[in-house]
Amino acid sequence: MAVNSFREDEQMKAGETGKVVARLFGYLRFYKKEVAIVLLAMAITVGVSLINPLLIEEAIDHYVADGDFNGLVKLVVFALGINLLYVIMVKVRIYVMSQISNSIILKVRNEVYEHIQTLSFRFFDSRPNGKILARIMGDVNSLKDVLAKAVTNIIPNTITIIGVVAIMLMKDWRLALASMTTLPFMAAAIYWVEKSNHSRWQVVRKKGSNVNAYVHESIAGMRVVQSLNAQEETRNQFEELTNEHRDSFIYACRVADMFFPIIDMSWGMGMMMLYLIGVKVIGAPEITLGLLVAFGTYTGMFWNPIMNLSTFFNQLVTNLSAAERVFDILDTESDLVDDQDAVELPDIEGTVSFQNVSFTYDEGTESETKVLENVSFTAKPGETIALVGPTGAGKTTIVNLISRFYDIQKGNITIDGYDLKKVTMNSLRKQMGVMTQDNFIFHGTVRENIAYGKLDATDEEIIRAAKAVDAHDFIMKMEKGYDTELKEQGAGLSIGQRQLIAFARTMISEPKILILDEATSSIDTHTELMVQKGIEALLKGRTSFVIAHRLSTIQNADRIFVIDEGGIKEQGSPMELLAKKGAYYNLYMAQFAETS
Repeated sequence: MAVNSFREDEQMKAGETGKVVARLFGYLRFYKKEVAIVLLAMAITVGVSLINPLLIEEAIDHYVADGDFNGLVKLVVFALGINLLYVIMVKVRIYVMSQISNSIILKVRNEVYEHIQTLSFRFFDSRPNGKILARIMGDVNSLKDVLAKAVTNIIPNTITIIGVVAIMLMKDWRLALASMTTLPFMAAAIYWVEKSNHSRWQVVRKKGSNVNAYVHESIAGMRVVQSLNAQEETRNQFEELTNEHRDSFIYACRVADMFFPIIDMSWGMGMMMLYLIGVKVIGAPEITLGLLVAFGTYTGMFWNPIMNLSTFFNQLVTNLSAAERVFDILDTESDLVDDQDAVELPDIEGTVSFQNVSFTYDEGTESETKVLENVSFTAKPGETIALVGPTGAGKTTIVNLISRFYDIQKGNITIDGYDLKKVTMNSLRKQMGVMTQDNFIFHGTVRENIAYGKLDATDEEIIRAAKAVDAHDFIMKMEKGYDTELKEQGAGLSIGQRQLIAFARTMISEPKILILDEATSSIDTHTELMVQKGIEALLKGRTSFVIAHRLSTIQNADRIFVIDEGGIKEQGSPMELLAKKGAYYNLYMAQFAETS
């Protein structure tokens, strides 16, 4: 199966900029009332900012020129009042918009997380967990400032520009045009910057994702790193990845940093043209001092929102790749979905039947791998089937197909006569229990870990499940019994204790079909004897499929399937297969020779 490792940049289709932006800002529709409050606050602040230069012109050309001190005081008091209102409305705008943006971030993150849980194993098989984590956390967080400023930046600054242009044109169209002569240059330059920079920020995100994937993998494998004294090698690899991330960031910033010099240059040239035309071309008395000061203020008010919009635009370009990566996940369709006519699987007896099942990983790609070819068998209710065979023969694939973690290409799989593709996956999996050699223990109490198999379980059910798998006694010897806090991955517990807690978690769900995939391969013989009672309790009365490397653990199985060369090479009870002296006999004797 093709896998994207931390050494490779993720392949992703680039979305259309307009569609990505529209989709991102589309989340604002869920907060119409809050956005309305923000718009009202912005209308007030924009109105006050547009009035202020007129008040300055009025003060200079009338009250100061005429020596009207009382009138000037009244004007100042009025100006103070409306500007106090301005400050209050700015605070309201920032507070409400902050609430909206944080709510949207939470909504997007929840959508991504919920969607990821619907994706099949193929999705997780194809990339490191760290790269998935980077999208859920880092990429989603990057959208916060963009969303917050989408309303508080674009709308008021656009309105301010329109208002300022209208006022300047009404005051004197010649000075207005002089102030805006550099706009075409600025627009062309910024368009070039955006086109050049978008792809560069995509690379930055990909390199950051590589670093995240490597850190996640390194921390998870720290015991191995230290035991092999490989710290120097991992440090060098980490340094190489972080250098790539740094270099890509610097490369993107070289273009991004051109935004502000372009705006500053355009602003400065605009001011020069204003005073050149106002003083040298038109001159007094047609242009009064108050009018020229007001125009200078309006020119600043014209270019300042353009600077703000350019800053936002620069930030949008920088984070647009993050939005693309988030939507790329949301748009990833699961290759496992319930059929439109799927029905709820009723309580089952546990008959599992394969009819001419064939399965290929990555069908139609360069990494295509055929695993099963025309496999057929039927497991009866309560029967224990052991699957043995060489690595890669298809044992785990068979049990994954029973749980419908993958869909078959040919054939049919039924449970109690129900085609797995015709029942809902939720109703199927809630009647199944799956245990692997790596039974994850969550950070939390023993009680919470066991109840994970049945979230509404009572204390009596939890204790009964623990007793059934022989875990109750060692739990009660712990510091706080069932309320003892466990560390992530069960650090501090023995392998056998972790296994028994996992057994209890499976037992409490009362599955009708049980799958043990190498559940005892990572424990020694002494620990295996310790958990054997738990295994026997789990198997009792359930249709069970047991994948075992250690053949001594499956001697009580009803039937053993030897899986090899894409199918079931031979099957029968342990005694029958030993008597045949075939493939199973050879495996058994080889293992016996290794241990003797």
